[in-house]
Amino acid sequence: MILDMRPMLRGEVRRIAIDYSFSPQLPEGVEPNGCTRVCGEVTDNAGYMRLTLCANVGYRGVCARCLETVEDTFTVELARTVAAEGTLTREQLEENVDEYAVVQNGLLDLDELVGEEIFLTFPMRVLCSPDCPGLCPKCGKPLKEGACGCNTREVDPRLAILANYEWAKDEDDKS
Repeated sequence: MILDMRPMLRGEVRRIAIDYSFSPQLPEGVEPNGCTRVCGEVTDNAGYMRLTLCANVGYRGVCARCLETVEDTFTVELARTVAAEGTLTREQLEENVDEYAVVQNGLLDLDELVGEEIFLTFPMRVLCSPDCPGLCPKCGKPLKEGACGCNTREVDPRLAILANYEWAKDEDDKS
């Protein structure tokens, strides 16, 4: 959405409400699930313009640990100071790139701002739950369904020869 900021820049309005849907680019392996709703406002307080937005992104993906399908919503909140083109120096913009939204020719590109924020803050791995135990490395059973009974004790192959000695067998029986 391209927001026309000219009425605010001329001092005709002090608040512009924002409410629209859009389709963001999501990381590879993650699909949008429904529309992404973006709500917020731009306010002008004696020449200090502030943009606040909230986007709810519905998505579908696969859990990185147990491979279960995950459908969830990711929420992104965005707050920027709005500055007209030419009011900030190049150094100010480069040092504070995440603090400003620059109005160019009286217009503000919200899709670019929101899309970039979603892409940068979206989790690197989709999980069905933060404490998902994943899959058994031997049989592949999802561990959240319970223990599979596989032997989880692994012997270092360099020390496997020691299992042939009597004292090592006695230690195994004790553990």
